[in-house]
Amino acid sequence: MFPTLRRLSAAAVCLLLVSACGHDLRAIPDFDAAAWRQDAYACRNQRAALLPTLLKHRNLLYDTRTGAIDALLGHPDENELSEQTEKIYIYYVVPGAQCEPRHPRSAASKLRLRFSPTGIVSEILYQP
Repeated sequence: MFPTLRRLSAAAVCLLLVSACGHDLRAIPDFDAAAWRQDAYACRNQRAALLPTLLKHRNLLYDTRTGAIDALLGHPDENELSEQTEKIYIYYVVPGAQCEPRHPRSAASKLRLRFSPTGIVSEILYQP
């Protein structure tokens, strides 16, 4: 009986530690998240005006969970998976080839958010 209880306790502690990683993000001051989400692939050319505010408060994005980023910025325009099970979300900032049918990859300016294997933002990179 005690080994089973010990396993359950260990599982509960692990679950608690995993769930304690990262944080939710409700809003960023002066950032119009709805306008960002509505500008998929930056084809409406609204994200470029929103980017300076987002970058100004980038420290709020670090350690944020993927679900909170999805809620704030919307589904990424593209995503990548690295060899170390890290996920990268890509959001275009200005219109480009990605606005054509089928949304081909583009060299247009983009914001890249890298998530650690635990699913929290670990790197924010703007590529002009």
